[in-house]
Amino acid sequence: MTSENIIILSAFAVYMVIMIAIGVVYSRKTKNNEDYFLGGRNLGGWTAAMSAQASDMSGWLLMGLPGSIYLAGTGEVWIAIGLLIGTILNWFIVSSRLRKYTIVSGNSLTIPSFFQNRYRDNRGVIKIVSAIIIAIFFAVYTASAFSSGAKLFATLFGHGENGQLDQTAYFIGLIIASVVILIYTFLGGFGAVCTTDLIQGLLMLVAILAVPIVAYTILTWDQGFATALSAKGVSNPENFLNFMKNDDGSNVSAVSIISNLAWGLGYFGMPHIIIRFMAIKNEAEVKKSRKIAIVWVIISLAAACLIGLIARAFLTHQLDASNSETAFIRLIQQVFSGNGVLIFVGGIFLCGILAAIMSTADSQLLVTASAVSEDMFKGVIKKNASEKTSLWVGKIAVVVVAVIAFLIALDPNSSIMGLVSDAWAGFGSAFGPVVLLALFWKRSNLAGAIAGMATGALTVIVWDYLPVVNGQTIYAATGLYSLVVGFALALVVNVVVSLITKKPSKEITGEFESIKNLEV
Repeated sequence: MTSENIIILSAFAVYMVIMIAIGVVYSRKTKNNEDYFLGGRNLGGWTAAMSAQASDMSGWLLMGLPGSIYLAGTGEVWIAIGLLIGTILNWFIVSSRLRKYTIVSGNSLTIPSFFQNRYRDNRGVIKIVSAIIIAIFFAVYTASAFSSGAKLFATLFGHGENGQLDQTAYFIGLIIASVVILIYTFLGGFGAVCTTDLIQGLLMLVAILAVPIVAYTILTWDQGFATALSAKGVSNPENFLNFMKNDDGSNVSAVSIISNLAWGLGYFGMPHIIIRFMAIKNEAEVKKSRKIAIVWVIISLAAACLIGLIARAFLTHQLDASNSETAFIRLIQQVFSGNGVLIFVGGIFLCGILAAIMSTADSQLLVTASAVSEDMFKGVIKKNASEKTSLWVGKIAVVVVAVIAFLIALDPNSSIMGLVSDAWAGFGSAFGPVVLLALFWKRSNLAGAIAGMATGALTVIVWDYLPVVNGQTIYAATGLYSLVVGFALALVVNVVVSLITKKPSKEITGEFESIKNLEV
């Protein structure tokens, strides 16, 4: 192992020890399920905002998105624009009302329990359906985070030929990333996750701002940026930097723009993000969190896009589709090299990538655990289970889902962006319309919610996984993101089924009306 690797490993080791220590501290504060899954509903504005956005912007922000832009140019930034719009709408439309409604509606600790309490589902059907969807899609989502961590380690410490990933290093990195995330999530629960997310969010912000600024300054010291792109094989820099053009000069299609903007719809149905809204201390902190979160997202998305562009002009060795998601890692390595101090600083910035990975995976594991513990085990299987038993069931679920995600991520050729895309579409389609209608449409009922939820999830599975069009999936044949179709169909089905079935009871509609003037 080289001296450079030892220095970077020392930075990683310090960072990981701090994360695990936070888990140990919070394990002593966790006394019941509300502490473990919602931190006692006591999140402050900064912690809530940074935790929500850090858990949102996973390894795909610093690896998947820059990798896409590195290959195709600014025609890919429509995803970032869609995500920014979705973030703003989520904080302004959903956050405050969801927080109030979950408190009034049976002090709901999870999204599935909110659905059950909102619709008075005494049989727990909607809880079971929700928990199954969460388990399926979060296994895929968590796998993307584990894969990001493995690719980080393989790129830094492996010895792959011609820029390809070293499979042995990938496997070792996968084990390390999985174990560290599992330990502090298992020990500390929501409090540990949100505190580490605050630290990780700030670290991500520093890394994502500092690296492209330094790289761009070095790159353009004695030449223009377009000249630098040309020198690295970009045949037409004007197209590469044009929002409406692909790298090959063709126009970005309407289907592509619609599909990329549609990523914003996913926010309304992301359990690991909207559960932060439920845990905020009070309405004043919601307003503070909203401002912080939106500023953070604007900066981070813009910087991630710049990383892809700058890396294309800066890196000595060009990347292809198989390793383009390592562009930010290689950019840090190339910029911060030469002496021990620079290498250690680079190691800290590389911890920013690790932070992005860990801050999402821990949240996903925790939401899955709450779905299994609160919604399936205590909600349906054993309703009289003690707090201690239910808490341990949730912790065991964390381990099980982590193992499944680990197995999915074993393939070093798996695409981070592809895994995130599938999971994002699944949650956005299944839960997004239900959340919006539950919060803002009094006539919405249980039958409509279940039908819409099932429709959204099944649409994504059929669209993305089943080869029903001449041996291709519908997505491969059309290029249209499954979230567009899944969200629309789920919304229509929810509304239609609600209208043709029994109206909600006066108790349900009365509770709905009471939220308007509620101050909590």
